[in-house]
Amino acid sequence: MQILITGGAGFIGCNLAAKGIREGHAITVLDNLSRAGSFLNLEWLRSLGKFDFVEADIRDFDTLSDLLNAQKYDAIFHDSAQVAVTTSVEDPRTDFEINALGTFNLLEAIRLSESDPVLIYASTNKVYGALPSLNIGEKNGRYSFRDQPDGVPETMPLDFHSPYGCSKGAAEQYVLDYRRIYGLRSIVFRQSCIYGPRQMGVEDQGWVAWFAICASFGRSISIFGDGKQVRDLLHIDDLVDLHYRAIEMEPQLDMFAFNVGGGPGCAASLLEIINLIEEKTDRPIELNFADWRPGDQKVYISDIRALKEKLSWSPRMPLSDGIGLLLDWIRENGEMLKKNIK
Repeated sequence: MQILITGGAGFIGCNLAAKGIREGHAITVLDNLSRAGSFLNLEWLRSLGKFDFVEADIRDFDTLSDLLNAQKYDAIFHDSAQVAVTTSVEDPRTDFEINALGTFNLLEAIRLSESDPVLIYASTNKVYGALPSLNIGEKNGRYSFRDQPDGVPETMPLDFHSPYGCSKGAAEQYVLDYRRIYGLRSIVFRQSCIYGPRQMGVEDQGWVAWFAICASFGRSISIFGDGKQVRDLLHIDDLVDLHYRAIEMEPQLDMFAFNVGGGPGCAASLLEIINLIEEKTDRPIELNFADWRPGDQKVYISDIRALKEKLSWSPRMPLSDGIGLLLDWIRENGEMLKKNIK
């Protein structure tokens, strides 16, 4: 297949590209290389095999249009994004231009081209906001849903919260409506917490990797809130497999927005993840507590039953094993991470 990956030098994008390269697909990576570590991910991809690289920004419609007119793609994984809630609060205009306008540019480039790709858009659970309507309690040192044992379903009303939630939510609604109005073969993944190798996390984004990096280098960790907030975690290998499965299954689908995460079986609180990392590194982690961040959800767990039913997909990586693999990668790449992660 001919596959275009926007943000292909980022954490998720480079793992998607790696699978495509290894399986012999014709991969095009588009990235503006603005994120820390993107050059390193690009270098790693080049060690795996041949692919095309386009240094470009999704805010540049003409470049996207030229690319889509020059090549017919079978699939596009759209992972270019501004990814931090805190950054969106500080600079909402840039957040909007990258996430909303950038996605609109890509949709228009596809619509006006001869390509008919399956488009998979990386959205976020933040489109559901702080989930104020759900009954949340506390049990065994973590927050929990009292009435949602399977997690948050796709039927939950959308409630965009924070500029990031608004920009990603607006973009996903365009992605879905371009399917309805123009017949684009688009699918939305409302992703929960994705983690794994090549995630060069920072305090504002990629918290699992950031915790693991801090623990490995003997740094303290800041917890915003009380640490009892719960997320469902999904290992990058499982997410990558889901993307490629969705390409094959798209003609059979009758729904096109999915909650994507580890589900109840891979849910943990921040403090539980820290404890797991401490056990695996055999060293204590110094914690500093700060105020809650705007729009933070006390609990978010993805209801993944639709994925199981429609795509015959379930997470396979146990949480403990996945954290172990992440720590192994950090140990193997410690010097590189020290130089490139602030």
